[in-house]
Amino acid sequence: MSDVPTLPVTFRPGRTRAVLLTAAVALFVVITAIALLLEKLGPGERLSFIFTAALLAGVLALLARVKVVADESGVTVVNIAGKRHLDWAEIVQVNLRPGDPWVFLNLTDGTSLPALGIQPGIAKQQAIADARALRALVESRGPGDLP
Repeated sequence: MSDVPTLPVTFRPGRTRAVLLTAAVALFVVITAIALLLEKLGPGERLSFIFTAALLAGVLALLARVKVVADESGVTVVNIAGKRHLDWAEIVQVNLRPGDPWVFLNLTDGTSLPALGIQPGIAKQQAIADARALRALVESRGPGDLP
């Protein structure tokens, strides 16, 4: 197939990631600046402002870390709070239906794994292209039952 990308390949929501990381930095800078500029705050209160800013920025960074990495050994799905490696033979189907927030991988054990690294949020056409590329990889590497 000519549409099959060369391995390794990483799929991630680039625009969404850029927005989240920019927001994380801006949020941290603004809250820290406010903490340092408010004269009535004591050292403990300033520290709590900065800690809260770091915590919020960390949550946004966690949201930005999602990705799907395909290599010779299979597919690694990195979601917000977890990471899972799948052999090619474990993936039966790659789904991105209209209205889905991200790709779902149907697995041989009958479960479905969300792959947040391919999501149509800000860049719908890129997500569709990425889902097709991952589907082509699964078709060429595994015994999947893809429509």
